Amino acid sequence: MAIKTGSQSGGGKSKAIRSRVFAFVVVFFVTFLAFSFLFVGRGLFTVASSGQNELPIVSSRQDLNWREWLALQHRNSLFSKDVIDVINASTNDLGPLSIDFFRKDKFSASWKVAGNKRSAGNATSAEAAAAGEALKTKQETSRFKEERTSNEDNSVFLETPAKLARRQLRENRREKRAADMVKPDDEVNVKLENAAIEHSKSVDSAVLGKYSIWRKENDNENADSTVRLICDQMIMARVYTSLARMKNKTDLANELQTRLKESQRSLGDATADSDLHQSAPEKIKLMGQVLSKAKEQLYDCNLVTGKLRAMLQSADEQVRSLKKQSTFLSQLAAKTIPNGLHCLAMRLTIDYYLLPPEKRKFPRDENLENPDLYHYALFSDNVLAASVVVNSTIMNAKDSGKHVFHLVTDKLNFGAMNMWFLLNPPGKATIHVENVDEFKWLNSSYCPVLRQLESAAMKEYYFKAAHPTTLSAGSSNLKYRNPKYLSMLNHLRFYLPQVYPKLDKILFLDDDIVVQKDLTGLWSVDLHGKVNGAIETCGESFHRFDKYLNFSNPHIAKNFDPNACGWAYGMNMFDLKEWKKKDITGIYHKWQNMNEDRVLWKLGTLPPGLITFYGLTHPLEKSWHVLGLGYNPSIDKRDIENAAVVHYNGNMKPWLELAMTKYKPYWTKYIKYDHPYVRSCKLNE
Repeated sequence: MAIKTGSQSGGGKSKAIRSRVFAFVVVFFVTFLAFSFLFVGRGLFTVASSGQNELPIVSSRQDLNWREWLALQHRNSLFSKDVIDVINASTNDLGPLSIDFFRKDKFSASWKVAGNKRSAGNATSAEAAAAGEALKTKQETSRFKEERTSNEDNSVFLETPAKLARRQLRENRREKRAADMVKPDDEVNVKLENAAIEHSKSVDSAVLGKYSIWRKENDNENADSTVRLICDQMIMARVYTSLARMKNKTDLANELQTRLKESQRSLGDATADSDLHQSAPEKIKLMGQVLSKAKEQLYDCNLVTGKLRAMLQSADEQVRSLKKQSTFLSQLAAKTIPNGLHCLAMRLTIDYYLLPPEKRKFPRDENLENPDLYHYALFSDNVLAASVVVNSTIMNAKDSGKHVFHLVTDKLNFGAMNMWFLLNPPGKATIHVENVDEFKWLNSSYCPVLRQLESAAMKEYYFKAAHPTTLSAGSSNLKYRNPKYLSMLNHLRFYLPQVYPKLDKILFLDDDIVVQKDLTGLWSVDLHGKVNGAIETCGESFHRFDKYLNFSNPHIAKNFDPNACGWAYGMNMFDLKEWKKKDITGIYHKWQNMNEDRVLWKLGTLPPGLITFYGLTHPLEKSWHVLGLGYNPSIDKRDIENAAVVHYNGNMKPWLELAMTKYKPYWTKYIKYDHPYVRSCKLNE
């Protein structure tokens, strides 16, 4: 019994010993696993290159082999083969990839396994989580190692040749992708070019003529940036002022309003930074501060967007209204006579009628009906403009003695026109001035347009009907109510054979032109049996017949081509022999009678001219006559200088203040501003 009890006691002790041994083994194994995880992390760690060829220090080749062997022994229990391959291949300068990256199925196309399925020997989700923790620990360790590398010379490993090869392969792929991204796509470029060409075709050239981004003042994109900044601040101040009042923030609204007034005073009429007051930078700073405060308290994307949209619509309406007012005022200015010109005409008229009758005659009357000379027809009531036409023609003529000028004016300006050319004879040229009111044959029974001008309906149209209540409303059809359309001087061009029955050819000139070259070559131009020699004005779709005539009327639609090319009055060579043969004046009367109620065209002389000379106009070379100096600011300077005649057609006549400055010198150089009459009437360049 004693032996049995002792044996039992001995057995209990042996069990206790075995338990302790087993616990020790477990603790040792756990410790061993912990160190294994650490060594695995150290084995995966790679030191990024700093851009210099620094060689890492190795403590011992045997120690390195032992660590690699130890890591290889335990990697299969932690990661699948696919994951390990990806980690090895993806460890670069940016550090190792996260396990979460792969767990969420974010493999690139070149790394994914078909079906993205894991093999039976792969780790469980718990093992993957443990691996993620291990990699996280390894990343923290790597950052700690990088901080120590500047002070310690240990624990840094060499990259193996395989890793260096993979790094080089990755760099090559990056370079290839970058090259592909910046490589120009020829097909895309071709599409963009074609789209730009199509867009350019739809752009109105008239608009391009008024504004161009290539103007000198737009060369520097930073030019006048301070002025633009102040304007932008004022716009946002108005927006926030409205929002502040909407949200009952009266103090902020008042502050914004105060800064807005200061900015307006600071800006004034300045259009360039150099025009700004010295206080402008301080005002900009103060406005910026209050705008910043307003943004913090009031900014709401939807509200601000809506307010800006409403301001834009309001600005568009104001622009449209101002355009109409501008049109009205410019047309009104074009119809007026400047004080200087009125003064000049009155002084000349008084002095003319003070002359004795024998001194009122011009020399060389025998040249007036000589068909071998160069004859010009000029119909004008503007003394100064007529003088420029005559002076510029004579100054550029090779033989001024062969030129004859036939001037016709109205009875109001007849004395002034005579007196001016008696005081300023055009060299050896012949000049003759007539009064249109003395043409007894030009009466309402013979001339349809004169009968229409005297009718009650025309007077109603001009003087009573549709009187505008505002400037913008008055711009409607104002150009058709220009007094020049009531003057027979404007319609006398259709009666040239009646006015000059002894002449074979005559060059018709408007009074708003300047002659820059000898014009005698026009008399030798073969018109090929046509009556009218003129330059054509049609472009892509501009200045064709459908712009001037009412093609909804059957008489117009049946007899004329809407795409027929228009031509210009202003410098026209007329063959008066052919004119008489084809009865041009009779054709004009026929169509003028049909337009009694203005159903075929509005008032003017160009539409009936297009109809009357339809198929009877010979196109001249463009260099003979350049148009547009009275409305187009973008005419090529070389075209102007190479032209024989430049024409200020449009509202911006060179004798008006609204004339374009860059074109005015071509006209003013033929005026003697030191002339006593010109100086006394204060006419200046």
